Amino acid sequence: MGILAGDTIKSFADLGIPVVAVSLLNEKGYFYQDIDNHGNQLETVVNWNHMEHMNLAPETVDITLEGRRITIRAWVYTVEGIRGETVPIVFLDSNVESNSTYDRTLTSYLYLGDRRYRFMQECILGIAGVRMLDALGYRNLEVYHMNEGHAGLLTLELMNRHRGDLEKVRSLCVFTTHTPVEAGHDAFDVEMAGRVLEGFADVTTLNHHNIIDKYGLLNMTYLALYHSKYVNGVAKMHGEVAQKMFPAYTIDAITNGIHTASWVADPMAEVFDKYIPPWRNDPYTLRNALKIPRDEIGKAHEVSKKALIDFVNYHYRIGMDYEALTIGFARRAAEYKRATLMFSDVDRLRSIVDEVGKIQVIFAGKAHPNDENGKEMIRRVYAGIDSLKGSVKMVYLKNYEIYTAKLLISGCDLWLNTPRRPLEASGTSGMKAAVNGVINFSVLDGWWLEGHIEGLTGWSIGPRPLDVELETDESTDVEDLYSKLEARILPTYYGNQEWWHEMMAYNIALNGSFFNTHRMVSQYVMQAYFQ
Repeated sequence: MGILAGDTIKSFADLGIPVVAVSLLNEKGYFYQDIDNHGNQLETVVNWNHMEHMNLAPETVDITLEGRRITIRAWVYTVEGIRGETVPIVFLDSNVESNSTYDRTLTSYLYLGDRRYRFMQECILGIAGVRMLDALGYRNLEVYHMNEGHAGLLTLELMNRHRGDLEKVRSLCVFTTHTPVEAGHDAFDVEMAGRVLEGFADVTTLNHHNIIDKYGLLNMTYLALYHSKYVNGVAKMHGEVAQKMFPAYTIDAITNGIHTASWVADPMAEVFDKYIPPWRNDPYTLRNALKIPRDEIGKAHEVSKKALIDFVNYHYRIGMDYEALTIGFARRAAEYKRATLMFSDVDRLRSIVDEVGKIQVIFAGKAHPNDENGKEMIRRVYAGIDSLKGSVKMVYLKNYEIYTAKLLISGCDLWLNTPRRPLEASGTSGMKAAVNGVINFSVLDGWWLEGHIEGLTGWSIGPRPLDVELETDESTDVEDLYSKLEARILPTYYGNQEWWHEMMAYNIALNGSFFNTHRMVSQYVMQAYFQ
């Protein structure tokens, strides 16, 4: 399960909404990230003992792929909500003794293997997933919600089950697209797919523009779109971008959120408990954060910041300061995220630091194992860090995960996000920062278009897009980054802490109260599931 999916399920449980989630087990995990001194990412398999965390269900189902019968079993993990309501997560597992050696690995790895391996994984998720739900007693489900196209093949299982009744299948299916980046939409060679699905579906019957993309590939996003009654993007701007990408469909927007109680650091949570007791199960009440004394918000943040700086100094021996403006930049290491934008003019950055005030920067993020551009981005960040030694303290945290994420998003002072617009579908790291009172400094794309009020909840980088056709002007973004850091951000941080704390309070009240998965799943129920 991804972080957003996990947050979503927690909110379903908190709100007592009856759902069941399905995923692949991935008992080898994603990967453990190490980075050498030159910024080269090194990947190691993660072995975790899933049997310590979940229970094996007695039921199994079979699926035939490439003419072979493959048995799938299920492990069930139960998420308990704040009031005791539960949501089961079904993890599909092909590591069954009766399967071939190759087939036993099909659910082992996340994002590893060739295209055939990936397609067979998606067959298991979509087709065997529906069958497993039946076997476990989850029959007569009212909605099948596909997050991205990975589960798109469930539509073909439903088509078989309902004797080709397209409108019936559409009445059951909801689809959320999460990315405007073309590489994020899975597509597979038609001949290969036909061999894998032989005996289950005749891929040649799907050979029309609603399913096959312009490259002649079986497109899982197209498959999900064609069979769904409701489709949405994950932020208002992303909904418009997705509508341009898929003009044959009506695409709504439901902006992503975070599970608030999971991401608020303990020092800030204690303040919320004191002044806004219902916040854990009703994040909307955080709008009352403006009633919290600003010095208490500031002191809570100081505790979180000390924990972050102590962690960094202990593990990396870099000597970061408690008082310096600390900038956080952590997200998947992908080229369009532009982690190196800050290094565009290192001489100017040195001058700003010398003349206006110190900054220190903490980077983190993994590159997809097959993304050479993303790996190169990490190397370039390392080179940038090296070029500023003696002037700006910077570090790249290895193996970014939930624990270090919570330290960073609550402990830094300023959250930096510099994607190439309009490629940021939503983004949730800035939401996690905001609910902890951390101020955002970001390109106007994704969720920040909705959460940004200049000088109040944070600062923008670059112009506000007038429409989805606006492309990033990198020179404008670079100038905005440096000029606002020099003329607005550093002077406010070092010269007007009273207003800085005011901005922290507004971030919590305006952004923390809205950008949460409680609001998000409520919208899904009302707008998508039972419209």
